[in-house]
Amino acid sequence: MALPHQLTPAEVKALLDRGQRLLLLDVREPEEVACARLEGAVHIPMGEIPARLHELDPDADIVVYCHHGVRSANVAAFLAHRDFTSVANLTGGIDRWSLTVDPSLPRY
Repeated sequence: MALPHQLTPAEVKALLDRGQRLLLLDVREPEEVACARLEGAVHIPMGEIPARLHELDPDADIVVYCHHGVRSANVAAFLAHRDFTSVANLTGGIDRWSLTVDPSLPRY
């Protein structure tokens, strides 16, 4: 079953808690990842995605995230147009994750 185009942090957390295998794709810049990151996420900065597509499984359930959800929405659309079958954007990004799922995660 393909993921919906948008998922809230609470929806992603619920999927993970149920044991769903999700590839969390962090498309932020390295200095942003140094501030805060989600455990187990794969980090490929947005600008490197086209050259590094071969590192991603087009059949995996992929949730793309950035700081607020704008860059990740663009990357999710890019992947979907390249026949990735199950890609979602994390609405509100890691900032909303910190506000609604894990307040211990630093905000920046």
